[in-house]
Amino acid sequence: MKKVDPITLEVMRNAFQSVAEEMGAALIRTALSPNIKDRRDCSTAIYTNKGDLVAQAEHIPLHLGLMSSVVKKVLEYYPVAQMRQGDAIITNDPYISGSHLPDICMITPVFTNGKCAAIVANLAHHVDVGGIAPGGMPTISREIFQEGIIIPPVRLKKNGYLDEEMLRLITSNVRTSYESKGDFSAQLAANNVGEKRLVEIVTKHGEDKILLYMNELIKYSKRRMLVAISKLPNGTFDFEDYLEGDGIEDKRLKIKATITIEDEKISVDFTGTSDQAKGSVNATRAVTLACVYYSLKSVIGPDLPSSAGTFQPVEVITPIGTIVNPRFPAPVSNANVNTSQRIADVVFGALFKVIPKLVPAASTGSMSIFTIGGINPDTKEYFSYVETYGGGQGAVFDKDGMDGVHTNMTNTRNTPVEVIEITYPLRVEKYGLVQNSEGAGKHRGGLGLTREITILADDVTVSLGTERREISPWGLDGGSSGGSSNSWVKSEKGEKRILPSKVTTVLNSNTKIVIQTAGGGGYGHAFERKEENVLNDIVQGFITIDRAEKEYGVAIEPKQIKINRTQTDILRSKFN
Repeated sequence: MKKVDPITLEVMRNAFQSVAEEMGAALIRTALSPNIKDRRDCSTAIYTNKGDLVAQAEHIPLHLGLMSSVVKKVLEYYPVAQMRQGDAIITNDPYISGSHLPDICMITPVFTNGKCAAIVANLAHHVDVGGIAPGGMPTISREIFQEGIIIPPVRLKKNGYLDEEMLRLITSNVRTSYESKGDFSAQLAANNVGEKRLVEIVTKHGEDKILLYMNELIKYSKRRMLVAISKLPNGTFDFEDYLEGDGIEDKRLKIKATITIEDEKISVDFTGTSDQAKGSVNATRAVTLACVYYSLKSVIGPDLPSSAGTFQPVEVITPIGTIVNPRFPAPVSNANVNTSQRIADVVFGALFKVIPKLVPAASTGSMSIFTIGGINPDTKEYFSYVETYGGGQGAVFDKDGMDGVHTNMTNTRNTPVEVIEITYPLRVEKYGLVQNSEGAGKHRGGLGLTREITILADDVTVSLGTERREISPWGLDGGSSGGSSNSWVKSEKGEKRILPSKVTTVLNSNTKIVIQTAGGGGYGHAFERKEENVLNDIVQGFITIDRAEKEYGVAIEPKQIKINRTQTDILRSKFN
């Protein structure tokens, strides 16, 4: 047996990580849609030839957590022995890929010396996949067939040649075929980069050495995870929270997690969770696994390498026929943006009972998906605007939550206002933070954000899927809940109409849509917050004077604000 050198193991770990990161850079740089090139709604990773995760880029936690399930499943359809150099296999079937239809995964084998030595993969969110609503995220779907074209595992490239017929079949079933073609090309380019870099590493170090260290990295991650679990107290800890309807019915849907820790074993059991829903908030088992893995790793071992070994000691029980493991053909399009965040919340809630100082209060609780699609009056072509909106991050025991950011299962950027207005028939009227939306506490939660958009085209279809309107993001250790979400439309005449939290509707030109996302929960009692921090929040416009006195017990005179603003301006001038 060959001896494993710890220094070489670290060198190899960083080498694999850098390949995954470079793949991501190539995908983002060459993509056509703003959703990928600007928002970076994509992820990249490297696997062994058996489909075990070796390394992944720091992209989207949800994508990265479920891609392992995709690769393993695809290998059942295309065993390594049947793969050829130059193949590229794609799929978006949620009951295979574990995601929703807009997320298309591309898998490429890496050959050296005539054998498959590894696998590279990427997942990218396409802005349209057909279905009953632009963007592939309808809140009114009752079965997956209404959500878009389903792509089983198929070769888009065979022996190095693009299958033009397959590409035409797919892009003829989406509204924005030109963007789809461009993003497929970017995915191919990303895997080409990964393949090239891995071949270079094998050429330099030898195939046997690379395969050895890929597997040793997985074993190393497992050993460290086992040690981390063994330091936790044994016991059973549970928590439950709710989704606020599924887009079809208004009834609340429970998600319950029970964590059992016994020596070096940890299990997460979702028994007691609501049955699968009629609407599109059903999360496949792969999505649920991704949420559990993310939550456990971020609390128990945030510095652990992200490889298959990290999660091997974890057992996850997902009763079939529930919203965390639905039966086909249940709709799933909005589970990624809402249910995934609630799964993370309940796992965090249970973990708070185990290691409270490492668990954050509840964050905004939704990715707040917003899609607008229709005919652009200037180009006479179809457009599809897709974006997820950030909100307030939950506070932790020693820090405030961040304001207006993506949290937990998502990690995208925002689309710049200039890009939105150049690319789509939309005008951004306002984009900023929601005052007084923080969860008060010794350490406050982050503020939610708001965006107001005026539609400049007729007969556009809008889909909005968000959460935390009725049940605000909870605080911890005496901290208050974060502010609730809200959304409404204003007609050209100024008439205001509140929208449901999950809605698909048709709107006309000069209609304004306003979205406000939820703030994050606070941590600790608000009266323990330092006065200077409360004053600074007032100066920054985050909270009002009245809220400072009511929630934090701090009475602020207007002259104090003026003095503090002067000091802030002096500091800014020195910094600049």
